[in-house]
Amino acid sequence: MHWIVFCTDKPGALALREANTPKHRAYLESGPITLVTSGPLVDDAGENKIGSFFLVEAQTRGEVETFNRNDPLFAAGLWEEVQIHRFHRRVG
Repeated sequence: MHWIVFCTDKPGALALREANTPKHRAYLESGPITLVTSGPLVDDAGENKIGSFFLVEAQTRGEVETFNRNDPLFAAGLWEEVQIHRFHRRVG
């Protein structure tokens, strides 16, 4: 099953994001879940990071929630809002 994790950063949290990015990347590289794709959300100008997007494969929502809670960006308190939705991949 595919799941989307859509996270928006707290306002003014770019320094917090940048300080924790190396730990975040190491966490993702450790393979805690099957990542289909992921990356930062950016503003309309494409200049400032404003959140995170993950498309993952997992059997249960609980696995996805655990993946998110163990992310160093979550632990740092970066995200203002986290949305998790099951996703029915139709094309691509």
